[in-house]
Amino acid sequence: MSARIYKPAKTAMSSGAAKTHEWVLDFVPDTAREVDPLMGWTSSADTQAQVRLRFESKEAALAYARDNGIDAVVTQPHVRRPNVRNGGYGENFATKRRGAWTH
Repeated sequence: MSARIYKPAKTAMSSGAAKTHEWVLDFVPDTAREVDPLMGWTSSADTQAQVRLRFESKEAALAYARDNGIDAVVTQPHVRRPNVRNGGYGENFATKRRGAWTH
């Protein structure tokens, strides 16, 4: 059994960082997915591909994989620097603004 351990990225639909602080262990599928000829649904006989385990730290995920005999590959996250402006969002509505407000 093989798996990958990673820290999930934020969703593209939000600028928030929710659900990105935990580490995730996903199992690599052993068999390919098949298309049902009648309904067109995709299915697989591999139930491990449906399992997603969450851990507080990378070390906890590695310890779990080691204790259960799972070959795990760790992917390090790419950390972005924070995008913070002086004044922030409230600066858009400041009453002390000099000059015309344009979009």
